[in-house]
Amino acid sequence: MSAHLSYAEALVVGAMQGVAELFPVSSLGHSVLLPALVGGSWARDLNVSTPESPYLAYVVGLHVATALALVIFFWREWVRILGGLFTSIRDRRVESPDQRLAWMIVIGTIPVGISGLLLEHLFRTVLGRPVPAATFLMINGLVLYGAERLIRRSRQTPVAARPAGAGVYRSTAAATDARHVSQPDVDDPAAGGDGTDPDLANIRSNQRIASRSLLTTTLIASAQILALLPGISRSGITMAAGLTRGLSHEDAARFSFLLATPVILAAGVLKVPDLFGHLGTGIHGQVLAGSIASGVGAYLSVRFLTRWFTTRTLIPFAVYCLLAGAISIIVLAVR
Repeated sequence: MSAHLSYAEALVVGAMQGVAELFPVSSLGHSVLLPALVGGSWARDLNVSTPESPYLAYVVGLHVATALALVIFFWREWVRILGGLFTSIRDRRVESPDQRLAWMIVIGTIPVGISGLLLEHLFRTVLGRPVPAATFLMINGLVLYGAERLIRRSRQTPVAARPAGAGVYRSTAAATDARHVSQPDVDDPAAGGDGTDPDLANIRSNQRIASRSLLTTTLIASAQILALLPGISRSGITMAAGLTRGLSHEDAARFSFLLATPVILAAGVLKVPDLFGHLGTGIHGQVLAGSIASGVGAYLSVRFLTRWFTTRTLIPFAVYCLLAGAISIIVLAVR
C-alpha cells in the first residue's frame, strides 16, 4: 500500500468515501467494488479483506474528515445537543427536547459501537469481497424500496383500519407541536415565522425526533449495525428504519446524520494511529489529500441531501443500488 497508493487513487477514493458515506448507497460497498471493477493495480493494492489491510486503515481514517464535515454542517444542532447533555447530567433530569435528543444519540450509539468492535473484522474478512458487496448493495436497494412502499401503503390506509400505534408522520408532528407550544412555529406568520428560517425549522425537526420514545429511537439507531455488511448503507438503513417508525423523510435523514456522526468519528479516530504507524509509511501526503477530498465531498453531500429529503424519497437511490449491484456482478462474472 505505502508503495502504490497514488495521489489519483487517494483523491478518487477520498471523494467517493465522503459522498457514499452520506448518500444511502454504502461507502464500504463502493470501496470494495470500485477497485475490483477498475482492476489492475487498484484491485491488487486496494483490498479491504486482507487481515492487516492498509487500504482499510486509509478508508476508515477518512471517516474523521467525514465526521468533521457533519459537525461543521450541524454545528448549531451539536451545540444544543451537547448543551442538553451537560444540563441533563448537571440537573439530573431529562425534560427538554435537546436533553432527550442527546440521550437518544448516546444510548443509540452503544449497540452499534459494541457490534462494530466485536464483528467488524469478521464481516470484513469474510464478506469484504466484490461479489458479496455487490449482493448486499442490491439488498440495500430492496430495503430502501421496501421502506418507501411500506410507508406509502400506510399513509393510504384509512386511520380507522390501522393497527394500534401505527400512526403516520402528520399526526405525530401535530402531537409534538402541541407538546412544545412555547416554541415559535416557522409556518405561522402570527407566531413570528414565515416558513423560511432554517434554524427554526431545524429546531422543530429536533423536537419531532425527540418526541419519540427512547425504545423507538434506539431501534432506529441499532439499524446501523447492518452497515457493517459491505454494501449496506449506514444512512440508508437508518433512514429506512426511521421511515417505518413514522418519521418523515426530512426528520429521518437528519436523525440518521446526527446518529452517524459519533459512530464514524470514533471509527476514524481508532484507525488514525495505524496511519501514523507502519501502515501509513510513505502515504501521509496522499492521506491528507484524500481526507480533504472526503471532507469536501461529505459537506456538499449533506447539504444536498438535507434539501433533497424535504420533498423527495429514497426511490432513486434504491434503483441505483439495484442497478449498480447487478451490473457489478455481471461485469465480475464475465471478466
